[in-house]
Amino acid sequence: MQDLTEGLAQFQQDVFPAKAELFARLATTHRPRTLFIGCSDARVVPELITQREPGELFVIRTAGNLVPAHPAHPDSGDGGDAVAAGIEYAVAVLGVGDIVVCGHSACGAMTALAAGQDLAELPAMARWLRHAPPAEAERREPGPLIRANVAAQLAHLATHPAVARALAAGTVTLHGWVYDIPTGTVERIEPAALAA
Repeated sequence: MQDLTEGLAQFQQDVFPAKAELFARLATTHRPRTLFIGCSDARVVPELITQREPGELFVIRTAGNLVPAHPAHPDSGDGGDAVAAGIEYAVAVLGVGDIVVCGHSACGAMTALAAGQDLAELPAMARWLRHAPPAEAERREPGPLIRANVAAQLAHLATHPAVARALAAGTVTLHGWVYDIPTGTVERIEPAALAA
């Protein structure tokens, strides 16, 4: 906890004063242009990867960057409603114009699926991973599964009513990314490729 306390002190002493004008504006304005759906993995920091300032990204982070398809089942107990609420708010209220679903290398969730890991001791995780594509024979390696997962989550995203309406109106664009941690590169998964 000491490192967090020291970081907070540095933020209040050095960072906040240098960006005081930005924070004053953000106190009354919330207009991010992009919804970024990424993994909860601590190594994947959306604002760092995209070099965005506070207020520029609306971020949803879930294990495996999973987006349950609509309709979410409230009795599933897996948090799908929370994700759906964030998506709905970002699209219908904030009016984001772009949505990025970002997977990443060395994803623990996708690695566990690809390896067929026994998740009996992690029942909530096992329920949550039902929203990922199955690790079929051709995708037993994590890399191809990570890419297939981004494609699947973009398809799930398009089932949400607010997103479907925005797609039909041409007011939102979906983007698939796979971020490679050791190189910093981002592979783009084009929407045309997703339909194939």
